Formats: sequence, structure tokens, C-alpha cells
Amino acid sequence: MLFVEYPPCTTCKKARRWLEERSVVFTARHIKEEPPTAEELKEWWSRSGLPLRRFFNTSGLKYKELALKDKLPAMSEEEQLTLLASDGMLVKRPILVGDGFVLVGFREPEWTAALGK
Repeated sequence: MLFVEYPPCTTCKKARRWLEERSVVFTARHIKEEPPTAEELKEWWSRSGLPLRRFFNTSGLKYKELALKDKLPAMSEEEQLTLLASDGMLVKRPILVGDGFVLVGFREPEWTAALGK
């Protein structure tokens, strides 16, 4: 299982602690040091069943600096994926990639349902 995180993020810390308390085995990946590629994001998006906009960190400084709230609706999916892949800080986190699921953001009920823990 892959756990994509930004270690200083309080939500990521909470999610990591949740996984560790349940003895979930995972590989951690620092989203800023090793951002997801456009190909990974496209696959995760497809598997997640979520709208692509849910992959954007809408509360992040970079998102606000680039005024993406106004720009995203006019961008193609490929442009959005390329933009997400250009900077890990634009990507909503944490992301948990497992067999048969991709979870974006930490919502405990969703994680519990997906992992059966």
C-alpha cells in the first residue's frame, strides 16, 4: 500500500497515526520530494471514482497564488493532470493507494470502509 504524504501536514500526521495504530503496512512517499507523475495521477484518478478537482489541494498557498479556482474550469483534464504533476504541493493529501481503491484526503469513515479496520 502506498501512503503519499507531506510529513509536516497535520492531516497527514493524523492519517499516518491512524494507519500505524491499525498495524497497516504501507510505503510512505514524501509528496514534495517525489511528487506523483501525471501518469500516476491519471491512474489514481481513474481508480478513485472522484472528480479530478478533488485531487487539488484547494487550501494550499500555491493553489491560491495561481488563482486555480477560476482557471481550472477552463482547463482540459490533461492540462490539470500536468499541472498537478508539476508541484506536489498542489496535490491534496494524504493519498492512500491500495488494491482496489484510492483514497484522497483523510476521512476516517472512508478509510475504515476501504481497509476494513
